[in-house]
Amino acid sequence: MANTSIDHAFTAGSLTERASDPTYAGALSFMRRRYTKSLEGADAVVWGIPFDAAVSNRPGARFGPQAIRRASAIMDNDPQYPFERDLFEAMAVIDYGDCLLDYGNHQETPATIEREATRILDSGAFLLSLGGDHFVTWPLLKAHAARHGPLALVQFDAHQDTWFDDGTRIDHGSFVGRAVRDRVIDPTRSIQVGIRTHAPEDCGIRILYGHEVEDMTATQIAQTILEHVGDAPCYVTFDIDCLDPAFAPGTGTPVAGGPSSARMLSVLQKLGALDIKGADIVEVAPAYDHADITAIAGASVAMHYLGLLAERRTRR
Repeated sequence: MANTSIDHAFTAGSLTERASDPTYAGALSFMRRRYTKSLEGADAVVWGIPFDAAVSNRPGARFGPQAIRRASAIMDNDPQYPFERDLFEAMAVIDYGDCLLDYGNHQETPATIEREATRILDSGAFLLSLGGDHFVTWPLLKAHAARHGPLALVQFDAHQDTWFDDGTRIDHGSFVGRAVRDRVIDPTRSIQVGIRTHAPEDCGIRILYGHEVEDMTATQIAQTILEHVGDAPCYVTFDIDCLDPAFAPGTGTPVAGGPSSARMLSVLQKLGALDIKGADIVEVAPAYDHADITAIAGASVAMHYLGLLAERRTRR
């Protein structure tokens, strides 16, 4: 029997040890990484934020972290395509579990997320967050900007998220405008990819609309991002509704006319030159899905972030 152990998320002897769980069994941490609240020795931390009280349409993204972890089980061991390597051979990654939020006190949610994210970042580890609706990116951006200064935002999304905001709203459609006004992100170096709706303002952010993305190759899209962001420290956020509903039906505000998962994953794979300080995948709502289609796409996006990080570590 090839498998020598099970429940690698609890039984791993080291943070870089390969898993041997069957793909259909075992504890479902992200890509079988060790579940732990200890940040010691971690190069990257995967963290779930099960929050969806800010949605404007269908709820359900609170189940996103669970679904993404479940879908990632099949990617636990082999060299990962297209990176041609065991991502964890020289990169210690842990699954930090989920953020504890009070479902009856949403006004405390932003501070809770920001406080815990700051603790993780203070360890020096890279933070990869699994949403949750897109509002969770707001406190994540604040935590990262406090450490690195104003960030370029690379946003894959069908929506601009620049709608009216009074500075206190718990709203997944307004956090980008707030981040610009509060100088958490630098709009002149930020870019939104796949936009298929219109908001009242663009806040000076470069937009690649859905119809433009449709006419571009993955290489052209990636080159546009790289040229616009340049050497600025950046945060990458991927709203799964950037993808066409054919590839991501399990989300709260699906919009037709989007790109395929293949094209957007190819774009991500080409962004290795970016100075990525943190990243997230949000708005996976598995209840509107069949056969984990959306969760598989979300897990693949998350894996690509780790692939880029592994490549960057190799180049050092």
